Amino acid sequence: MNQLIDDVQVVRLPLHAPVFLAAANLSPSKNYSVFEFLTKLFALLRFCSLLCYLLHLYLIFSSPAMDTHTRRIISQLRTSIRYSNYWRKGIRRFCSSAVVHEEPITPPVEVKYNQLLINGQFVDAASGKTFPTFDPRTGEAITTVAEADTEDVNRAVSAARKAFDEGPWPKMTAYERSCIMLQFADLLERHSDELAALETWDNGKPYEQAANEEIPMLIRLFRYYAGWADKIHGLTAPADSLHHVQTLHEPIGVAGQIIPWNFPLLMFAWKVGPALACGNTVVLKPAEQTPLSALYVSKLFHEVGLPPGVLNVIPGSGSAGADLASHMDVDKIAFTGSTETGKAVVGAAAKSNLKPVTLELGGKSPFIICEDADVDKAVELAHSAVFFNQGQCCCAGSRTFVHERVYDEFVEKAKARALKRIVGDPFKKGVEQGPQIDTEQFEKILKYIKSGTESGATLESGGEKLGSKGFYVQPTVFSNVQDNMLIARDEIFGPVQSLLKFKDVEEVIRRANSSHYGLAAGVFTQNIDAANIISRALRVGTVWVNCFNIFDAAIPFGGYKMSGHGREKGVYSLSNYLQVKAIVTPLKNPAWL
Repeated sequence: MNQLIDDVQVVRLPLHAPVFLAAANLSPSKNYSVFEFLTKLFALLRFCSLLCYLLHLYLIFSSPAMDTHTRRIISQLRTSIRYSNYWRKGIRRFCSSAVVHEEPITPPVEVKYNQLLINGQFVDAASGKTFPTFDPRTGEAITTVAEADTEDVNRAVSAARKAFDEGPWPKMTAYERSCIMLQFADLLERHSDELAALETWDNGKPYEQAANEEIPMLIRLFRYYAGWADKIHGLTAPADSLHHVQTLHEPIGVAGQIIPWNFPLLMFAWKVGPALACGNTVVLKPAEQTPLSALYVSKLFHEVGLPPGVLNVIPGSGSAGADLASHMDVDKIAFTGSTETGKAVVGAAAKSNLKPVTLELGGKSPFIICEDADVDKAVELAHSAVFFNQGQCCCAGSRTFVHERVYDEFVEKAKARALKRIVGDPFKKGVEQGPQIDTEQFEKILKYIKSGTESGATLESGGEKLGSKGFYVQPTVFSNVQDNMLIARDEIFGPVQSLLKFKDVEEVIRRANSSHYGLAAGVFTQNIDAANIISRALRVGTVWVNCFNIFDAAIPFGGYKMSGHGREKGVYSLSNYLQVKAIVTPLKNPAWL
C-alpha cells in the first residue's frame, strides 16, 4: 500500500458525482494524491457508519418487528465500514504526517548576491563559469552562482594577504574591531527574516528552526566574539635568570576556511567570528550546495565598515577548496565536513607549507537510555537528537542504546513519535522536517535504509521517499540493530534512528566507544552516579546529560579520534587563530625578580 502511494501520485475525480464529492469534502477541480483521496474517503465512510448506527437505533425503537433481511444489510454495511478503518491504519503504518504533495510556497526573499566576493567587491569568476544552486523542495535551480577556480582562489588569497600585511584590520585597536563586529551583529538582527528565508530556501531546513534558533545564535556568536576581541593578551613569566619574559598572542595571518552545507550561517559564525576577533583575514569557501547566505551576510559585514580584503568569499566546487588548502600563502586552514575530505585537507596542507589545520568532522553519536529513564521524555529527546535538521547533523544521536528493561516500550513509542513527525515544505508553519539537501544525499540515505533491512534489522517505520518532487525521506526507525550493521557504524546523515539493546553500564560504554568517531554523546538517566561514570568514560568531545544539541556560544565543540581535532566556539576556539611569541630582554640591577 505504501508503494502504491509513492507510485500513483494523483487521483482525478469524476465531475458527475457532486453528492459524493460534497460529502467527502472533495473538489472536482483539484488533483489529489492517493493518500489524500483515501484519507478523505475513509472520513466519509466513518460518517456513514455513524448514520447507519443512528438508523439502526431508529429502526429498533420504531419497528420492533423489523424483518431479518433489513437487519442483515445494516449489519454488513457497518462491518465493511469497520474494515475501512483497518485499511486506513495499514496505509498510515509507514507514513509520517506529510504535506509534501502541496505546491511549494514562494520564498519571501530574493537572491541579491551570486558572484564571488573578493577585496570588498562582487566579481564574476575569471573563467566566467557558473554553477546552479538548487531548491531541495523541488530539485529545481534557484539561481546560478559564480564558480571559483584556481585563478579566483589566487585573487582572493592575494587580497587577504595584502589586507593583513598592509591593511588596517590587524593594526586597528582590538576595541575598534570589536565595535565593527557588534555593528555587524545589529545589522544581522535587522535582516533576520530575510536570512532565515534564504537559509531555508537554499538548504531545506524548516523556516521556524532557522528563524527561531539558528539566526538568533548567529547573532549571539558574533556578539560573543566581539566581546573577546579586546580581551586577547599575553602573559609575563618569571625566569631563572636576569631576564624579563613576556608572551604575545598574535594573529596567525590569512585563514582559509571551508564550511559545510548543513548549517551554513552557523558554520560561517563558528569560523569567521574567532578569526576576525583575533585580527586575521579570511578566505571562505562555502559549500557549493548552499552559497547564498554566506554571500548575503558578507555583504552586510562590509556595510558596517569591514575593510576590503578582510573577508573574501569564493563559492565553488571541491577543487576550489583543494586549491585553498594547498595554497602557499595561506597560513591556516579550518575545515568542517566529512572525515574522508578532512584527510585530504590535512594532506594538502602538509604537502604545501605545513600550515596548521583544525578539523570538525563526522560522527556516529551514541544516545544512551538507562533503565531508570522516564521513557516518554527519553523518546522525545532521542527523537530530536537524531531527526533534528533532517538528520543532517554531524553529532546526531543516531545510535540509540536502550536498556533491555525498557527497550520494548521505547521501540513502540519511538515508532509512534516518528509516525507523527510532520514532513513537508519547510516554509509551512508547523513542519518539523524538510527535504534532504540534494540528490546525492537523498540516494545515499535510501541505500543505507535498504542495507538496514537486508542486514536483518526490523523496519519499524518509514523507509521510503515522500512525494514525487524534491528530496523528502520518511522519518525511519529500525529496531533489533546490531553493532556490526552499516546503519550502526556509518554516518548516514539522514533521518534514520537505530535502536540497540544493552544490559549494563560496562557493556554500553564498551559498545559506544567502539566507533572510529568520537564527536558527541548523550546520556539519559536519573542516577547521578551513572551519569558521571558514563560521561567520563565516553571518548567523545561533548557529552549531553539529560539534554542534547545544546550549542551555547561559550560551549566548546569538537571531536576525539576520527571526528577531528581542535575546538570550535568558546574561548578554546581563539587558539586556532593565534600564535604565541616569547620576547626575552635582559634586566640590569632589577629591584625585584
